[in-house]
Amino acid sequence: MPRLFTALEIPSDIAETLSMLRGGLPGARWISPDFYHVTLRFIGDVDHAVARDAAAALDEIDRFGFDLTLTGVDQFGNHKPHSIFVGVKGNDALTDLQAEHERAMKRIGLPPEGRNFKPHVTLARLRDVAPRQVAEYLALRGYFRSPTFEVSRFVLYSSRDSVGGGPYRLEAAYPLM
Repeated sequence: MPRLFTALEIPSDIAETLSMLRGGLPGARWISPDFYHVTLRFIGDVDHAVARDAAAALDEIDRFGFDLTLTGVDQFGNHKPHSIFVGVKGNDALTDLQAEHERAMKRIGLPPEGRNFKPHVTLARLRDVAPRQVAEYLALRGYFRSPTFEVSRFVLYSSRDSVGGGPYRLEAAYPLM
């Protein structure tokens, strides 16, 4: 069974800039810059028939390309941090594209995504890292802002069942108008 999700790729020059944020946090498992992405919709572990239906539904999405800017380094997990991420500057085109992915997956019978959409690029997974250490890391790097870049397509990735962070395999790419 493939584990699928849709995403936006991060251009290599932006990924290189993001990689400069790595380090300085003991206990962090840093994601390879090759695997940086913005998840649009986690589809999950599905059989091959559902995977084909999902790919076909995504092929029906007609949206225009748009510009994106990554901004701010933060953490998920509040008092027990579990990951470090870079946020995405508010963008109506991105929100609309994600909502279209959600509708497409509902049309093929998948349940709605259980979490609210918070676009981000995960930089590291954390295990047993003290909140104070995370706060110190964020104090030094929290004001990050990437150059704006063009989003000209979205992709369908597969991954193996793991603790996250790759490797990911590109299954299909869908150009934006």
